[in-house]
Amino acid sequence: MPGPRFTDLAAALPATVPFVGPEAQERARGRPFFARIGANESVFGPSPAAVAAMARAAAEVWMYGDPELHDLKAAIAAQHGLGPDHVVVGEGIDGLLGLLVRLLVAPGDSVVTSAGAYPTFNFHVAGFGGVLHRVPYAGDREDPGALFARAAATGARLVYLANPDNPMGSWWSGGEIVAALDALPDGAVLALDEAYVELAPPGTAAAVAADDPRLIRLRTFSKAYGMAGLRVGYGLAAPPLAAAFDKVRNHFGVGRIAQAGALAALGDAAHLGRVQAEVAAGRARLAAIAAASGLSALPSATNFVAIDCGADGVLARRVLAQLVERGIFVRMPVVAPHDRCIRVTVGTPADIDAFAAALPAALAAARG
Repeated sequence: MPGPRFTDLAAALPATVPFVGPEAQERARGRPFFARIGANESVFGPSPAAVAAMARAAAEVWMYGDPELHDLKAAIAAQHGLGPDHVVVGEGIDGLLGLLVRLLVAPGDSVVTSAGAYPTFNFHVAGFGGVLHRVPYAGDREDPGALFARAAATGARLVYLANPDNPMGSWWSGGEIVAALDALPDGAVLALDEAYVELAPPGTAAAVAADDPRLIRLRTFSKAYGMAGLRVGYGLAAPPLAAAFDKVRNHFGVGRIAQAGALAALGDAAHLGRVQAEVAAGRARLAAIAAASGLSALPSATNFVAIDCGADGVLARRVLAQLVERGIFVRMPVVAPHDRCIRVTVGTPADIDAFAAALPAALAAARG
């Protein structure tokens, strides 16, 4: 009996996913992790106001969520001093990236990203038949000048840049990003992933005109707002680009509970401030723990710290494996030379205690 008739593109794609989740690793290990500090989730959780709003919405979940996302879009627009026609909301930044690629990239079109940058973007580009061109980082930061130069050389339709960056935690000032935009070639769009910008130093967000057609800024409720399990993100773009998402998006993709939670989270600035303080303190403590073991932590504008293990990717993978064996879930970059690092999410004090206790033995075993 014949099976499904996949498209040539789908049949040619590898059977892979961008990430192996901690749950899959726990199933393989046959036991849970003591500290889940590898997925850049916010262990400090959502605003209590958001939890209460989601609980109320749960009783109404027999109804679909508002397909126009009217109230949430209005609140996001008000926070940024924009009109609702500048806002698009979707199933996290990942979902919006997939829609953006679908809108702009046809099979064979060139797309530019950094070697070792966020892999889900690459996953979408491959899925729609785009041709990826990768440029190296400048040290431990993505290189906007090199990205835009490659876009000009390849005729790219789309360029991806994360600021702050995942997996290194590095960042450029918003002014530097704006200045670099002058080199973005005509006809190209910059997908500026600002998932961690609420956790970054003041001035990191790019102050661009609301109607600038050259880019879309992408934000999320998964990081600083502590709601990764909801899958809510948004984009800020010129109205023609924002409106184009309505042609392809899942209009009921952001459910009623998610809309209620995100709306309430936006209104709780005090909780966001507490999370920002906790993350800053946690970054400092992780850097101190690294230094106590003779390692160095890279400066970070995110809720994680990249820790240089002092050699190459071979050693870092051994360190990671030894930490996992000791019940500490962390991740690492996959492209050299960044794979000399492990990446540790800021966790609770107990999480960080567990990491501090496990690291010396993990290092010794990896080196031995």
